Amino acid sequence: MIEICGREICVDGRILRMAHLHGDTFRFIDDPARVVDGLRKCGARVDLFTFAQRLPESEPKFSYPIEWENAAVLHVTTYEHWWTHQMHAYARNRARQAEKKGVVLREALFDDKLVAGIREIYNESPIRQQRRFPHYGKDFDTVRREEATFLDSSIFVGAYFEDKLIGFVKLVPDENCTQAGLMNILSMVRYKDKAPTNALLAYAVRACASRGIQYLVYSKFDYGKERDSLRDFKERNGFRRVDTPRYYVPLTTMGRAALRLGLHHGLGERIPKPFAAKLRELRAAWYERKYRSVTEAV
Repeated sequence: MIEICGREICVDGRILRMAHLHGDTFRFIDDPARVVDGLRKCGARVDLFTFAQRLPESEPKFSYPIEWENAAVLHVTTYEHWWTHQMHAYARNRARQAEKKGVVLREALFDDKLVAGIREIYNESPIRQQRRFPHYGKDFDTVRREEATFLDSSIFVGAYFEDKLIGFVKLVPDENCTQAGLMNILSMVRYKDKAPTNALLAYAVRACASRGIQYLVYSKFDYGKERDSLRDFKERNGFRRVDTPRYYVPLTTMGRAALRLGLHHGLGERIPKPFAAKLRELRAAWYERKYRSVTEAV
């Protein structure tokens, strides 16, 4: 981690050294030329610098090389407009169901009780979305450290059943409070029948509307899969695909060559879609066998 122009910059990689803002999809820069100049003069080797563009502008503002990336974006005006006109009836019914079944939503303070509840949610199952869940098995201190990012602006919302935390949301607004990203939204599998995730998303929209935050971003909209239950969930709740530019600024000969050859992308992004789909099926089957005794206990 290095500091350039008052901004925390992460530098990753051994062969190709790539730099990005700390909290890249939650923090933005409006004057990238100053940061690029600072990186050139910082004394550390940085081959490639990447940064995203803030909503609502989707047309490129800067002259650096770009690649297009998609995001799941909900344009927030009022909570009532979202509830009545933007979300599907099925999602609306699921959100109502949570309240009927006794789920209580409220904003939560970041303290040891919340961290302990989040850790319990993380450690419920090693598999989520047919993939190994990366937060499974983490201890209290690790969970606290990881959830403590951007505390000056973060909004935590808890879903409680009989005073037990069964789901949570962490919302991170940007510096201008123009957009907010869903850094976390997760619920316990065993309480799926109470639809806590739907209720949490509804509260997140309400929190944005009450604070004048115009755009709620829920990671990517399209992950390149033919069928995706997460995409269906987002679409039913009013999220739409928005393509925005991501900039890549080569700072060395290595950076220019890597950008030209596409080496700044991981191997997984270069695998053909049909082959990647088959690999996902094999991975899901392997995880199912490996963690069957744990998942059956949930």
